[in-house]
Amino acid sequence: MRFDQHTVVLLVRPPDAPELPLDAADRLQDAHLAHQAGLVEQGLVLAAGPFVDADDERTRGLVVLSVSPQEARELYHNDPAVRAGRLSVQVMSWMVPEGIVRFESVPMPRSVLEAAAGD
Repeated sequence: MRFDQHTVVLLVRPPDAPELPLDAADRLQDAHLAHQAGLVEQGLVLAAGPFVDADDERTRGLVVLSVSPQEARELYHNDPAVRAGRLSVQVMSWMVPEGIVRFESVPMPRSVLEAAAGD
């Protein structure tokens, strides 16, 4: 059997994440979303999104990338939320039977306001 290999990044809230005022947290989230949307536009991110109703609320989101694990680490260490210490990354390779998972190109929100608009 043949396999496709993707790189997966788990975005995790570290236990020592700094507390921020609401306006600063919103600006940081917008910067995080803009960074991620830029990676999608470059064709580096195949899928990304937050977790809801997670057993461990520290686990915040998942990203599937078309780059090596090392490249993913570099890309996400430049994420504003990671640089600010609000998120950390766990990077791994994900193997699936060839062709079982397909990704479509869709625009990603660049801000919390855009995500909330639903359009």
